[in-house]
Amino acid sequence: MHFTSLASLDHSEGTVQLHAKNGTSNDLILHPAPNPNDPNDPLRWPRWKKHVCFASVCAFTFLANFGIGGLAPAFYGLSLQFEKTQTETSALLLWPILTFGVFNFLWVPLANYLGKRPVFVFCSLLLCVCYLWGALAQSFRSLLWSNIIGAFAGSSTEALGAAIVNDLYFLHERGNLMGVYMNSISGGNTIGPLICGFIITSYSWRVHKWLSFALTAVNFLVVLFLCPETRYARSDAASPATSSAPSLDSVPIEGQDVEKSAKIAVHDTQLPKKSFMQDLSLWSGVPKNTNLLTLFLRPFPMIVYPAVIFSFLGYAVSLAWVVAINILNSFVLQAPPYNWKPSINGLINIPGLIGNLFGAWAGGWLVDKYSDYRSRKNVGVFEPETRLHLLIIPAIIVPAGCLAFGYGVAQTLQWTALFFGYGMVAVGLTFVPVCTMVYVSDCYLPVNADALLLVNGLKNVVAFGFLYGVVPWVTKSGYIDSFGTQAGVFVAIMALAIPLSLYGAKLRHKSAQWRIVLQ
Repeated sequence: MHFTSLASLDHSEGTVQLHAKNGTSNDLILHPAPNPNDPNDPLRWPRWKKHVCFASVCAFTFLANFGIGGLAPAFYGLSLQFEKTQTETSALLLWPILTFGVFNFLWVPLANYLGKRPVFVFCSLLLCVCYLWGALAQSFRSLLWSNIIGAFAGSSTEALGAAIVNDLYFLHERGNLMGVYMNSISGGNTIGPLICGFIITSYSWRVHKWLSFALTAVNFLVVLFLCPETRYARSDAASPATSSAPSLDSVPIEGQDVEKSAKIAVHDTQLPKKSFMQDLSLWSGVPKNTNLLTLFLRPFPMIVYPAVIFSFLGYAVSLAWVVAINILNSFVLQAPPYNWKPSINGLINIPGLIGNLFGAWAGGWLVDKYSDYRSRKNVGVFEPETRLHLLIIPAIIVPAGCLAFGYGVAQTLQWTALFFGYGMVAVGLTFVPVCTMVYVSDCYLPVNADALLLVNGLKNVVAFGFLYGVVPWVTKSGYIDSFGTQAGVFVAIMALAIPLSLYGAKLRHKSAQWRIVLQ
């Protein structure tokens, strides 16, 4: 066990030649470089195989939030049914949020050591069982624990799902795919309450849990039979150096293998391709020259990396502000003077969904296109900091949404103020993490799973600390002061992108020399 520097693992420090200098129309260079001799390299899988695996991970992430966070419109009714206060009922969401974060620190090292596939198979089955438990729960305590243990299972995707994007896709694809992944997380918390609102009006909250159980059972079968191991020893693959990295005749398209569309020098000494039954194996070996204790300890020193600090703070406040509205809105809209039914209350998630979709599109596809444009202007050289420039969009929209919702509730304004406010706040929940987590991956690719573990784990811990006190805070200070403060905090954290944009390259070079990567 010893410490090494990031520079010894990756000489690029995040700056890579993304386009050939000749400036032709088909000049994209693949990063990381796929192994030309191994058809089992996930980067060389057929597109359909990549997409099925990625879709099942997104579905698992969606359902982990759908069945737990989606219960929010039932909170007012549950507080009456089980005779609990507003603060006590909010525990159904608060403690799972903490669990989602804390147990990242268990699943990621286990997945790095044993493989991602066995972790996903086990956690998919456990989540399915927990939703069955929740549907049959006869007490508030039983329902609470089914949510907490379900979050324990669901926490496996918080960081590993983002790491799988890096396993399956190239640098130029990450932003767009990370946007899809973040929509899966946020979509569970917006589509879930929307559906749950109608279900509990016509039936009961238990039907929502039964629906979650059925969908999770189907996805478990997909994970079991169609999701091979994505962990791959990239250091054994082809060198990603610019001079030898494969470039595209055209970007790979659906149904076309990477090696058929890219200029990859495929040698005669090909490794044998795994059979379908070999792909189903839950055992892929353990890494050489390391142990489980090292993998458990390795992420923590990386908290000093500037990109990690910025990403987890930005993600934490983006999550906390959205969940705060999720917790509070049913107590506002189902009580006087609004007196809405849960089905109508659930409609507030429509603007939330629209905000999530816009944020994921802008933070993923739009940022990818902008970064590609900037790299072409920079003689084909890609700088990760270009991803941060467009954070000006959520820095304007999210605070405005906080003020609209806070003033709307305090002044009992028309419902449109609350709906528009929530939709604007929801933009940040996808835009900020998509943009900043891809930035982290670009900067620290050799240790991206550990870096993303810190981002996802710490953001939930920080969000839980805020949300644990949000109901007493709003009760004491009022909606205007509390949501006005939230707007100010968000702007302050987004402002940290300015020094990173100006001095990020120097900071990356300096931090790459720090001997903090545990080997």
